Amino acid sequence: VQLQASGGGLVQAGGSLRLSCAASGRTFSSGGMGWFRQAPGKDREFVSIFNWNGGSTYYHYSVKGRFTISGNNAKNMVYLQMNSLTPEDTAVYYCAVKTEDGSGWSLDYMYDYWGQGTQVTVSS
Repeated sequence: VQLQASGGGLVQAGGSLRLSCAASGRTFSSGGMGWFRQAPGKDREFVSIFNWNGGSTYYHYSVKGRFTISGNNAKNMVYLQMNSLTPEDTAVYYCAVKTEDGSGWSLDYMYDYWGQGTQVTVSS
């Protein structure tokens, strides 16, 4: 399985970016695809997940209301629309796949496949 993330870049505070992640190599009928991020000197943290069954979504409290995750199961793709960006959103963003349904969607060790990361930089 390979995950290809794209859409990162440099944006001013208050701006928007849209990240995309495409999975290849297998199809997924359970679990979901999500995003984590890691800022310099900080631990990797959960951002959001789109669950394949039912399309339920979860967000870290710091991005709720600003970020929107969506997915296309048939295409094995997930998108993260990021609005009202702040410098605190600056990080490398990683997409990841959790193959099992159930809890633990905010825990990175529950994810089975990871993409290479895309840099998001928000200037003040």
